[in-house]
Amino acid sequence: MSDHCCAHACEPTAAANPQYRRSLWIALIVNAGMFVVELVGGARSGSTSLLADAVDFFGDAANYGISLLVLGMAMHWRSRAALFKASCMGAFGVFVLGKTAWSISTGTVPEPATMGIIGAMALLANLSVAGLLYAYRSGDANMRSVWLCTRNDAIGNLAVMLAAAGVFGTQSGWPDWIVAALMGALALSAAISVLRHARDELGGKAAKVHQHHHGHSH
Repeated sequence: MSDHCCAHACEPTAAANPQYRRSLWIALIVNAGMFVVELVGGARSGSTSLLADAVDFFGDAANYGISLLVLGMAMHWRSRAALFKASCMGAFGVFVLGKTAWSISTGTVPEPATMGIIGAMALLANLSVAGLLYAYRSGDANMRSVWLCTRNDAIGNLAVMLAAAGVFGTQSGWPDWIVAALMGALALSAAISVLRHARDELGGKAAKVHQHHHGHSH
């Protein structure tokens, strides 16, 4: 609840904050780099959960880029950007679930050592970004979506490492596929949460405009 109470009060100062802008730039570079690392690692190890994480890093790099673009803009532009990002997160969720179904049907067993090492690198990258963005987690829908993405990523990295241990222990692809499916579902639920928050902001703006016109007509 505190998110919503604070959303409009905290937002202007944080968005105007040069430290927030710098944090977003660092987050953008870290995520773009990890996207390439996980894409190569996922393809080499045959791990669906690593590929899922790679697509997630790509989505986040785009997320931070859009956030930087709309940082100084009016609230309704930032809310619209959050709507766009929520759609991307949802699309990512659907893609991962489809890829997981495909991997299950082909029965590929991934290579666990690569999964574990890259999962650990990704976790370190995400924890450093989460640390940078933690102070801005209660801003508008846009800032909230940035924080939610980073938090979900750290959970995702831990899950990839667990999947690597599971694959190693069972010599089966199931731990990898289960984690990839969970990551897809997590992305869908985060997308719905950001979508609602942004819609509320846009709805609030529409109501204000309506009240304003109504006030003038009397």
